[in-house]
Amino acid sequence: MELTWEAYTLNLKTTFRIAHGASDQRNNVFVHIGEGMGEAPSVPHFGETQQGIIDYLERLVSSGFTDQSWDPFLIEDILDSLPSGSLAARSAIDLAVHDLVGKQLGQPLYRLLGLNPLKAPHTCFTVAIDEPEMVAERARASNMPFIKIKLGGGNDEATVAAVRQATNTHIRVDANAGWSREQAARLIPRLAEYDLEFVEQPLPVGDIEGLRWLHTQNPGVRIFADENIHTAHDVALHAGVVDGVVIKLMKSAGIREALRAIQVARALDMQVMIGCMVESSLGVTAAAHLAPLCDYADLDGPLLIANDPYQGVVYEGSRMLLPDRPGLGVMRKA
Repeated sequence: MELTWEAYTLNLKTTFRIAHGASDQRNNVFVHIGEGMGEAPSVPHFGETQQGIIDYLERLVSSGFTDQSWDPFLIEDILDSLPSGSLAARSAIDLAVHDLVGKQLGQPLYRLLGLNPLKAPHTCFTVAIDEPEMVAERARASNMPFIKIKLGGGNDEATVAAVRQATNTHIRVDANAGWSREQAARLIPRLAEYDLEFVEQPLPVGDIEGLRWLHTQNPGVRIFADENIHTAHDVALHAGVVDGVVIKLMKSAGIREALRAIQVARALDMQVMIGCMVESSLGVTAAAHLAPLCDYADLDGPLLIANDPYQGVVYEGSRMLLPDRPGLGVMRKA
């Protein structure tokens, strides 16, 4: 079965600025295996580029990866045979295989996983770093009951205060690894006074001991790890260190490892948020199929994009409605 791909540039409605940098476009790759589809997001701070993703896919073709029987009951063996390399590309392959299997069996992915889509948590809407008044205006104008504010730009407390003054929405904040231990210990208790749900990834990537230390400071609000978390093993390393973890299909290299990570988090009494990168409805709908297993969702990628070429998950405000078509249920727009 032929493996093909398409390089595609997603245009953002507004500049997306986080602690890692700013962008107006994202250069992703759409992957096809027969009827199966997946998306590989290029994420610079994870070392993923569009060309690097394509190089990995070309290597798969030259290695004869697609010269095999696509028995839906051999999905584990098929995906276990993927060589190491681009996590984004491996995730796209994983998604395409799951989509293909769902289509072969005539069932949506959530049903194959035994999940009820009506139990999915509502998604938040992300507002990128900007001047406090601009962030507050975008939060208010979104009319969404759950807002995630990107921090790490220098006006963090003023930004949260402005949003809280402008709206009574539920607020969660994400520093994207942009604070030092001292900054986090100083800022988080002050931010907690604005009634936050939780703080994502306050410390640099890999600073587990810093997160452990921060936990002992009783900061007054729950802490979630994001950039630190890729696999189920990473989740286990954070037991007793953070209150929750953020699972993303691109970080876990697909659905199978994401499911394992969620299961480990549950076993360790940790909360879970399912999130996304800047992705189209293709990648985000795939993640939404796992949302019923999670406490929180940050799956607003399609709401940030001006030229989404796919249709899949439908938004009624913050509520996500999954398509009931086979596989991921995603269709290319006419």
